[in-house]
Amino acid sequence: MTRTASFAALIAASMIATPIALASDLTVNVESIARTQGTIVLGLFDEATYNGDGAVDGANLKVEGNDVTVTFEGLEPGEYAVKLYHDVNDDGEMNTNPFGMPTEPFAFSNDAKGRFGPAKWKAAKFTVDADGTVHTIKLN
Repeated sequence: MTRTASFAALIAASMIATPIALASDLTVNVESIARTQGTIVLGLFDEATYNGDGAVDGANLKVEGNDVTVTFEGLEPGEYAVKLYHDVNDDGEMNTNPFGMPTEPFAFSNDAKGRFGPAKWKAAKFTVDADGTVHTIKLN
């Protein structure tokens, strides 16, 4: 094969080759759970889904102690945020008072605080690295 043909074959092969997707794991620890009953309802979001109705992934974690842990596998490395609440009475919804204020504990990644609504993306986002990440949240 000539040098030009070899070079052309190499370029063609690289265009056909399937890129290897990076997959990472994220472990989320939720600490300081005051009441050992009910379920932690947790949503994992990227920037595109943070202010919408959908999530990248999620988990319902039975509370049997003062902390719970979940691992999300196969995530694309990048920026993510967590929103969660403690469904103390296991009724499947975040209970609120007549003014719409939550009556069940809730939290956001980075222990970010919201004002008149969820914490802003910029305050709640964190990076999931290619080699995996552990993120800890304290329940309010």
